[in-house]
Amino acid sequence: PVIQEEAVRDLLAQLDAHKSMGPDGIHPRVLKELADVLSKPLSIIFQRSWLTGEVPLDWRLADVVPIYKKGCREAPGNYRPVSLTSVPGK
Repeated sequence: PVIQEEAVRDLLAQLDAHKSMGPDGIHPRVLKELADVLSKPLSIIFQRSWLTGEVPLDWRLADVVPIYKKGCREAPGNYRPVSLTSVPGK
């Protein structure tokens, strides 16, 4: 399928600006506010990725952050890992 620029723009405009950024350091608020500018280059990247089956290296990286669950805060078993990935790669 062809990745439509308008579809990418719509998805960017719907991003939750309060989510965390990934290892690329691009905050979702930036993507949301620049949706009109970024939709074309991102649609090209998405289309190329779809056709080649390759995902950009930066989109495969993640920052793993421990999130406290319950119990003793000093016990490592009381944390769960959360992977923060690049927003465009989602």
